[in-house]
Amino acid sequence: MAKVVSLMHYPIKGCAGTVLSNAAVTAAGLAHDRSFMVVDDDHVFRNQQSAPLLAVIRPEICDKGEVLTLHAPGLPALPIEVHREGDRTDVGLYGLRYTGIDQGELAAEWLTEVLGSRSRLVRVPPDHVRTTGGETPGRAGFADCAVLLVSISSLDLLHSRLVEQGGEALPLDRFRPNIVVDGWGEPHIEDGLRRVTIGSARFGYAKLAIRCSVTMVDQETGIPGGPEPLRTLASYRRAPEGGVTFGTKLAVLQAGDLSVGDEVEVDRWA
Repeated sequence: MAKVVSLMHYPIKGCAGTVLSNAAVTAAGLAHDRSFMVVDDDHVFRNQQSAPLLAVIRPEICDKGEVLTLHAPGLPALPIEVHREGDRTDVGLYGLRYTGIDQGELAAEWLTEVLGSRSRLVRVPPDHVRTTGGETPGRAGFADCAVLLVSISSLDLLHSRLVEQGGEALPLDRFRPNIVVDGWGEPHIEDGLRRVTIGSARFGYAKLAIRCSVTMVDQETGIPGGPEPLRTLASYRRAPEGGVTFGTKLAVLQAGDLSVGDEVEVDRWA
């Protein structure tokens, strides 16, 4: 039986993740996942493609989401009171416009110092509704999808191919998953998930995850590298529509709770 071996959420889009032992699942994914976003002077979102140093920023959010503490090497930690209400600003995300609640000057100054260019921090409003596409439409905050699931067997296959070519294994954080599953012997079997129950939450298949250059950024240092893992993935994981795939995006069908150690019950395969 496949089981959850790791859970992670990423409070700020593009920044470091937090390892969890358990997590509440909302209609938009794991609680607090990508509920904040860094934007530039034009109020367009920043990600690791344009600002790889986002990787070294480690957000820490309290369970109730009232305080967000920002950590980065060489700087004092900055706790900020989360603003859930207040003036809203238009923000750009993947060419579409949404609204965000600005989190104040202290957060903006701190982020600007780390990233070396003017930045601000925004949070999704309480009434934020963003529909994600795919076979099973869902909801998300500022994330690409509600949940990203990958398996250890898929990672093992990638590692074996990297080593065969004289390279080195890469850490799982390059793929920024929410749920990591072990116990499936067949690599990429998660591609075939269509309905799955984990803990008290249920999920539906949305689409395969098309991987970008963020996978080439060292998540410890924020230094872009290359060409791996995209070069090796391109040799056996090319998508018909273009790009390479690794992992499966899921939409939330039923909110609930997850824990490391939960069994993964597949209700329907493709």
